[in-house]
Amino acid sequence: MPIPEDVTGEEIDKDVRQELQSLPKGLAEDVAKNLVMVARLIDEDPEGAYGYSKVALRLASRVAAVREAAGFAAYANQKFSEALAEFRAARRMTGNVDLWPVMADCERGLGRPEKALDMAGAPEVNKLDKAGQVEMRLVAAGARRDMDQLDAAIVTLQSPELAAGSVQPWTARLRYAYADALLAAGRASEAREWFAKAVEADKDGSTDASDRLAELDGVEFVDALDENEGDETPQSSPADDDKE
Repeated sequence: MPIPEDVTGEEIDKDVRQELQSLPKGLAEDVAKNLVMVARLIDEDPEGAYGYSKVALRLASRVAAVREAAGFAAYANQKFSEALAEFRAARRMTGNVDLWPVMADCERGLGRPEKALDMAGAPEVNKLDKAGQVEMRLVAAGARRDMDQLDAAIVTLQSPELAAGSVQPWTARLRYAYADALLAAGRASEAREWFAKAVEADKDGSTDASDRLAELDGVEFVDALDENEGDETPQSSPADDDKE
């Protein structure tokens, strides 16, 4: 697949670059460039990111960072079985538990919420950092909802991190998930409160909490272009005015 001229491979994380040092220099550069493309495209063009991940995988399947990138690219394309296999391979290579929450979410994607809940109670969770533990809580709550256990999902999300006044990288998503679970359980007034709190924490627009809040408040957004679509009244130009 073509690599844009502005991609050098130097853009990757230094830890990944260090992993690639086990490869011949030219090969390491090629792999690095493909990994850069995966990171660049995964949000806007997940299918394109997946293509570049397959190239990197073909070139260096024994590098943990490559297996992890391939896993996230497959995950972004909802290829959950493939993603889980890649994440497991990366974990075997590194012994790292950081991928545990996304592995559990793959189990959800495969229709196995019970397995995700088993993973949420596993010893590996205690080895996760705070961000990872919050992510695991989100996955566990999602699994409860998959099983139509709405009250249990709400309880799962009730945590010190949810109640904390300080804003952390995970705060908006945690508040949003809690609000959404409350709404699903028919607790609209509480849901509105927590969607509002999610908006306060969501500085980079990572959720659509503001839209959900507006929807609960009965606010309708009208596209200005649509509003003017039927107005075909001809407008006079300065030249036309001069002719009069």
